[in-house]
Amino acid sequence: MAKVTFDNSNNEFFQSLKSSVDEYFETNQLKKTGNWKLHLKTIILISAAIVLYSSLLFLQIPALPALVMCGLLGFTFASIGFSVMHDGCHGSYSSKPWVNEMMGFTLNLLGSISFFWKQKHNIIHHTYTNVDGIDDDIAKSPVIRQCETQKWVPAHRVQHLYLPMVYGITSIAWLFIMDYVKYFTRDISGTPAWKMNLKNHIVFWLTKIGYIAFYMVIPAIMLGFWPWFAGFVVMHVVMGITLALVFQLAHVVEHCEFETAGDEPRQIDSAWAVYQLRTTANFAMKNKVISWFVGGLNFQVEHHLFPRISHVHYPAISKILMRKCKEFNMPYHYYDTMSAAIASHWRFMKYLGKKPAELVLAKAA
Repeated sequence: MAKVTFDNSNNEFFQSLKSSVDEYFETNQLKKTGNWKLHLKTIILISAAIVLYSSLLFLQIPALPALVMCGLLGFTFASIGFSVMHDGCHGSYSSKPWVNEMMGFTLNLLGSISFFWKQKHNIIHHTYTNVDGIDDDIAKSPVIRQCETQKWVPAHRVQHLYLPMVYGITSIAWLFIMDYVKYFTRDISGTPAWKMNLKNHIVFWLTKIGYIAFYMVIPAIMLGFWPWFAGFVVMHVVMGITLALVFQLAHVVEHCEFETAGDEPRQIDSAWAVYQLRTTANFAMKNKVISWFVGGLNFQVEHHLFPRISHVHYPAISKILMRKCKEFNMPYHYYDTMSAAIASHWRFMKYLGKKPAELVLAKAA
């Protein structure tokens, strides 16, 4: 893959923004990492997951309530990923590296690999957001088409109709296919993966074996195969849809832009920070309940510009950012509600389902 760079010759906007954000933290004598709100949320979410898992395993619960609890467990796992793991892997949970490492490791407790996540998300996605051919979050797929430069197949005509089914298997595909592909090919969307040392190899296999033992073998033995299987599927469908929706609403909606990496080196005609504004969107910024459960990832613009700042500070930072965007005449994409963002994503995916020739005609009209 050819190298992609940014034209950072004019970085006045981001320098001014960083100065204002730094001033906010200094004036209010705040650390940029998490605070008691994040610590309390961590305790609540992890405790909820333990209670749900233990109850399903050791209590005699009727089938329907048990399935509802499995769905809640999947949703709770997704929230742990958004709120705890995400800050930990970005190094924004705590000023202590070992605490960040421990919080990031909650991803391993959910069956995936924080070692891969840090490269796939922190480096590749955050640097090359919506760059087709590099950003693994919009990796080429025969199932869904997420930008105009990706190959079209006839099934894409109805992709907006089968999206829930695709998103429902996201976490299963992640745990049982994509992690292993990255491990054995040493490749993340065309980018060579970091070299793994002995510890990384051991952690990978302990994570995968532990997941199979605690979430598959033990429950199947204690509950029976079919009750376990039904609950396992429900848990993953809820978790997959939750994870996919939150990440898709951040970048794969109307107004967000895309670039492509070709065979020749190219430079994107804007500074990196401005490019993040062009490719990213917020949603439901005034909804505190949604903000709590999605770990502030509805403030995705702020997160992309300041990934080393904990999500608990994003609402305050958003006010500074909006003022700066207005001052420098920069875009700031957001949707007032989550439903509006979902509708935009659905319309955009329906639009991408058209044949390339039809898209050309639609633009000309």
